[in-house]
Amino acid sequence: MKINVISHRAAVQSAVQAALGRAMETCGGKMETYAKLKCPVKTSNLKNSITHHSSPEMAVVGTDVYYAPYVEFGHRQQPGRYVPAIGKRLVASYVDGIPYMAPAVENHVDEYKGVIVGELRKL
Repeated sequence: MKINVISHRAAVQSAVQAALGRAMETCGGKMETYAKLKCPVKTSNLKNSITHHSSPEMAVVGTDVYYAPYVEFGHRQQPGRYVPAIGKRLVASYVDGIPYMAPAVENHVDEYKGVIVGELRKL
């Protein structure tokens, strides 16, 4: 008796990679939306700069605005210093952060897991 063994490993691997790519793109888009919803708005520059990109391995959301970490995590400043951009002198020595990126990821983990599982179940 002759037995033929046919491997579908490459096709399965390709299908899994494609499903993960779709899942990561969906998750990245959702993270971007949630970050924009939580982002404090003064001029909309920071909010409008938030973008995402993805690969089958990960989704990344971020911004290239230089002051984004100061908004997210807070910062120290020199009380009494005059800031022409706001037309005022600084009063506080520390400004608390207003997290918008971390909550966009951390508060929706179950939703992202659902997206990934949903894409993989379609296989």
